[in-house]
Amino acid sequence: MVSFDIPRNLLFYIFICLMLSLSSEAAVVFLYHDCNPNTTTYTRKSPYRRNLNILLSSFQSNSTRQSGFYNLTVGQAPPDIVYGLFLCRGDVTKEICRECVRTASGQILQRCPNQKTALVYYDECTIRYSNSSFFSEWEQEPVLELLNTGNVSQPERFMQLLGNTMNEIATRAAKGDQLGKKYATQEVNFTAFQTLYTLAQCTPDLSVSDCQTCLKTAITYLPNCCLGKQGGRVVFASCNVRYELYPFYRFTAQQLPPPPPPKPVLHSPPALESKGKNKNSSTTIIAIVLPVVVSVVIFAGGLICILTRKSKKYDAVEQENGNEITTMESLQFDFSTIEAATNRFSVDNKLGEGGFGPVYKGKLPNGQQIAVKRLAVSSSQGLEEYKNEVALLAKLQHRNLVRLLGFCLEGAEKLLVYEFVPNKSLNYFLFDLEKQGELTWTKRYMIIGGIARGILYLHEDSRLKIIHRDLKISNILLDKDMNPKISDFGMARILGVDQSKATTNRVVGTYGYMPLEYAMHGHFSIKSDVYSFGVIILEIITGKKSSNFQQSDEDEDLLSHVKTLE
Repeated sequence: MVSFDIPRNLLFYIFICLMLSLSSEAAVVFLYHDCNPNTTTYTRKSPYRRNLNILLSSFQSNSTRQSGFYNLTVGQAPPDIVYGLFLCRGDVTKEICRECVRTASGQILQRCPNQKTALVYYDECTIRYSNSSFFSEWEQEPVLELLNTGNVSQPERFMQLLGNTMNEIATRAAKGDQLGKKYATQEVNFTAFQTLYTLAQCTPDLSVSDCQTCLKTAITYLPNCCLGKQGGRVVFASCNVRYELYPFYRFTAQQLPPPPPPKPVLHSPPALESKGKNKNSSTTIIAIVLPVVVSVVIFAGGLICILTRKSKKYDAVEQENGNEITTMESLQFDFSTIEAATNRFSVDNKLGEGGFGPVYKGKLPNGQQIAVKRLAVSSSQGLEEYKNEVALLAKLQHRNLVRLLGFCLEGAEKLLVYEFVPNKSLNYFLFDLEKQGELTWTKRYMIIGGIARGILYLHEDSRLKIIHRDLKISNILLDKDMNPKISDFGMARILGVDQSKATTNRVVGTYGYMPLEYAMHGHFSIKSDVYSFGVIILEIITGKKSSNFQQSDEDEDLLSHVKTLE
């Protein structure tokens, strides 16, 4: 058992580090990718692939440049020569730029596995490569248009203000700055309580005139895609523009935001105090840890609520050509392939078993390790839940969500094939007396931060608004670096873009992690997952199970015990 007799300043440090991790790393958000269907392809062992690997590796080693931009040519002549570049958003830190370039470099090969021309847009960076040169030339295709679904009160006046402001920053961005960035932002007042925030950026290899032409062409798209909307963006291959009614970029020391509108005063609840003198070491532990536990729970829940309000839900009106790589057909495995990978579902390969059935470790012919969930005939997860999990995970990509590699549905067999996560689930470490010592305070707050990022992605940053409905310790898997991955989406539900809550007659999930309104009346929303997350935080910090924590005869669970300490 990890000792809780630690200094207050260390616990405060954990709290601060959690706050920093949530506010920075959560920013890397995937937007769109394009694999040119008309381009030629390459094989895995071809010279082009070797040159491409060199290019992407060079991207990562140059991702902390002050300019946030890098381009490179690898190879001598066609058909093996590769041209590529990355561009980070002008305001992001070197750390976020590096993280975005690293993530995008891995994702672009998965999303466009053999195309010689490919592009991937993230909120914080863009990566592209081709077998023909595109340097110093402004390109419009492919076009990505995103809009905020909220409406403004005076659309005509708003669009006029937007057009004037965008044209101003397009001119400033085209001229560039001392770091070589072709990037500019500007804030103007729309009403007494609303500020318009705008951004424009080009790749620095463009000339002043080409950058300005690219940006002004993008600006002309805004009235068509985003007329009267509170936010929108147009992203070309060589430039992009964006606007919002909230500050979506970071401010430098020389660039201060306008005064915020007046806000209502919020009164914090009184701090919890321990009652009486400590009678034993357990009481001392609670007196030290409880205020921090409550603070972390309130902070984490509040932060997610704040972020979900600020992270606007977008409707993508992407001009796609229908060539999605991740289709249901491409995810389907033959039963014989999975049977061979798991050595006929050998007992030696069995990783564990739940109400749904056993999970086996396997190895595909290409050497990739997998985890196979084999649903039992009597599984509590039926055919509908199975189909639901396949459909959901096929659309989701995030480092804090377990990745679905494929499925198999043959006869009575229902199999799900996931990436192999070597460190099993969080409860394997958290509630095992020998393993608990491996969960240092640093690892615990990193795990909490990773879970929060995964939840935020499900609720706001993915293309779907997803309520997990069964968040619990056993559904948090840990990879080789102890990074958490949320799993088991059989009970998840999708909400509409403008929908914030729903009701069901079939309450599913795990008691102890359910809020009362869901357990009693079937009402669920993103707040239901936040409640479950709060229970998980308490378990991570205390090292105690919510379901069977018994401090006294009156206490039913961990939450009840915490309430008695108020």
